[in-house]
Amino acid sequence: MKGGIARFSGLLETAFRKCGHKVFLVPFRALYPNFITKDSFDASLPENAQLVLYNPLSWFGAIRRIKSQRPDILLLAYWTGLLAPLCFVLRRFTGIRTVVLLHNISSHESFFFEPFMQRLLAASADGLLTLSGAVSQEVNAAMPGIPMLTLFHPAYEPEVDAPSAVCARRELHLEAYAPVLLFFGYVRPYKGLETMLRAMPAILQRAPELRLVVVGHFYEDIFRYRELVEQLGLGGHVDLYPGYVAPERTALYFAAADAVVLPYQSATQSGVVQLAYSHGVPVIVTPVGGLPEMVRHGQTGWIASDTSSDGIAAAVGEFLDSQDRLNAMRSDIETFCREFSWESFAASAGSFFEAIAAGRR
Repeated sequence: MKGGIARFSGLLETAFRKCGHKVFLVPFRALYPNFITKDSFDASLPENAQLVLYNPLSWFGAIRRIKSQRPDILLLAYWTGLLAPLCFVLRRFTGIRTVVLLHNISSHESFFFEPFMQRLLAASADGLLTLSGAVSQEVNAAMPGIPMLTLFHPAYEPEVDAPSAVCARRELHLEAYAPVLLFFGYVRPYKGLETMLRAMPAILQRAPELRLVVVGHFYEDIFRYRELVEQLGLGGHVDLYPGYVAPERTALYFAAADAVVLPYQSATQSGVVQLAYSHGVPVIVTPVGGLPEMVRHGQTGWIASDTSSDGIAAAVGEFLDSQDRLNAMRSDIETFCREFSWESFAASAGSFFEAIAAGRR
């Protein structure tokens, strides 16, 4: 499958194997019907990808495969309440101690029966693994008493070699020396692209040559964003590239960028921060969820004072004032990535799993 969580799971599997753990995968064939996410799936799914979230009959095939392996721990990735029934069924019918890796405890676009789903999740988990202190606070409030380990979102490494900034900008028809901001990833309401666009007029007063490049799959009608660009007079300053992006193109966009913007209106954490760091690019984030936990202000990026367009514009202003430090910041970013490695994550998580399996937590 495509997307940040799928990549996270794949890299975590590799890290566990390097730590000496045996890993058996139960991959999804589909999460949602095709008419909901038309391009969220990879054509090269493994042969044993039979699990379909919206088809409970497929869950029992997964249960048989899991029980045949007799694992010590069942690790479930969780990012939406729609996964709670599956978690409950797997825990109940396999009888295997279960740790839930919480990318989020609440869906980004919450629904009315989410509290019930959280209770169902609590009944399914022998242990919880979170990627930020912000999520851990939510968990303590919603599901107290379950053993929990708070870790971090490890830093990514580039999947392919990146072109030079000069070549990348030439291919994308960007000015060689103009500031370039990149908005990357799924475009959904909570990610604040609209707020970013509304901040652009103030930003352009500071830097008239600045360009904003928006790359990712749009969950909303792209027309409303194109219309907003025109209404705000941003033609020539905003480039929209809709659709899923292959690693080669990903490297191209990051190579062309001076900074990555995450104007999120709500969040837990985001793999886009680590993706930016993997390319040596600083980030500009809003102070929501766990985003500030992964940014050292003035060293690896900038944290806006709030989620408003004015707050975002002010943070971009700090970025513009730091143009002479961008090369030095790459060294700070490299140091940060070494501290938040996949190997360190897997070692800490593995010790937690062993304690859960042995009933010590």
